[in-house]
Amino acid sequence: MDLNKNLPLSDELAHRKGAHIELSSRAQTCAAEVDARFNYEPMFFSHPTSSLKWASTFLKFKLDYPLWISSMTGGTQHAKKINENLARLCGEYKLGMGLGSCRPLLAGNERLGEFAVKKFMGAQPLFANIGMAQVEELLDRNKLCELAEMIRRLDADGLIIHLNPLQEWFQPEGDRFKQPPHKTLLRFFDQFKDTPVFIKEVGQGMGPRSIKALLELPIAGIELGAFGGTNFTLLESLRTSEDETKRPFIKVGHTAFEMVEILNALPTRNKEFIISGGIRNVLDAYELKTTLKANSLLGMAHAYLAPAMENYEKLEEHFLNLRESLLTAKGLLELKEQT
Repeated sequence: MDLNKNLPLSDELAHRKGAHIELSSRAQTCAAEVDARFNYEPMFFSHPTSSLKWASTFLKFKLDYPLWISSMTGGTQHAKKINENLARLCGEYKLGMGLGSCRPLLAGNERLGEFAVKKFMGAQPLFANIGMAQVEELLDRNKLCELAEMIRRLDADGLIIHLNPLQEWFQPEGDRFKQPPHKTLLRFFDQFKDTPVFIKEVGQGMGPRSIKALLELPIAGIELGAFGGTNFTLLESLRTSEDETKRPFIKVGHTAFEMVEILNALPTRNKEFIISGGIRNVLDAYELKTTLKANSLLGMAHAYLAPAMENYEKLEEHFLNLRESLLTAKGLLELKEQT
């Protein structure tokens, strides 16, 4: 006998049940719409609590979640606020972060305050960021000591070198590589040691020859920077009325899914990876991390930008929603075996 069946429904419950009836016709699905990538396993799931972690490692660092805030901004009036909010989030929730291009710091300390955010992060990893063109220039001037000094001033734990030949070509003020980046990096690692270095693209990704060549160098790892997210070649084209013969190049590149497949087919030589570029939702992120055999973090940039510009509370709210969804995916879904 159901002792509750004659009890009056609360206003809240009545409203909810009414909404269910009203919306039922709009809540229909068909079999063709199913996301077939995963096995859905509700028998082994409990809802994530605020204390639940996804403990991860990144080089020598311990993170509470496999999340990396990818290089975003530097040298603008908003950079200080954005970087401080992002660094504070990393310190509180044990994440890692890459700075935007630190090129202005090679000229002096005038803008150091926009980038010097390690004090907000505690023991969490902070990586400086410089372009391949600047590395080439410093080598040519025999001034790599300036780069080492910049890293020291930032109290950074490593360096990201962004590889962006198409962006530079599209940019009217862009630098021109005098030699292929592979040769530049060979020269660079002859002189620059003891600091972990990641190489990242900026929205096109990289093909198998480039990835294989990078894996053979003494880098710590690769950030994919794959096609499908913020594309700096496209961004530069929007700034100017570029030569129409260049436009088709905007759409060349490799997606994160393609790059993960390339990496799985190569010896990764104990390198580590930040999967970024074109991750549109949590399920894509979960699939990519689960598929890549090597140790990896999930890198995002654009999704954090708007809340970080607004205030820390908005940024924290965005992160907590992302964290809950990622932990739900980890607990509820299993990637199907590839056939």
